Amino acid sequence: MRNLTADFAVSTTPIGPFTALVDADGAVLASGWTADAENLRGLIHPALRPAALRQRDSLGEVTSAVTAYHEGDLTAIDPIPVRQQSGQFLVHAWAVLRTAQAGSPLTYTEFAARAGRPEATRAAANACARNAAALFVPCHRVLRIGGALGGFRWGLDVKRWLLDHEA
Repeated sequence: MRNLTADFAVSTTPIGPFTALVDADGAVLASGWTADAENLRGLIHPALRPAALRQRDSLGEVTSAVTAYHEGDLTAIDPIPVRQQSGQFLVHAWAVLRTAQAGSPLTYTEFAARAGRPEATRAAANACARNAAALFVPCHRVLRIGGALGGFRWGLDVKRWLLDHEA
């Protein structure tokens, strides 16, 4: 069911603006360290992508969780609902990512194994790359073997800050 309008709000964080888009139920559709809500809208699966965006000063619990996380409450993001759509493996992989604990990053190989497909390291990396709900689905907690950061849509400086913040 496609939403006609999604609400969004931009929060100030120590690593730049953070924008979240939510559906009518308050579930996060997309989020990231940007002030460009339209770019985020484009990351949403076409079946869920809203036709229009409406800016708000706050998204209530979502905005509160973003602020609390950046101020040090690393579990504030955990109860926030997220709605993403794709194939069966990606949806499952995103659910698995939500169980990754702050301060305990995984390798892509470990993430693939946790997602039930230990041989599918590239598919696990693809799940991170296609994740529209950054922070709430913490793909920043996945690293290359040996600890290299790998990629991150919002930049490696942001990923390093998040990992240091959670350490």
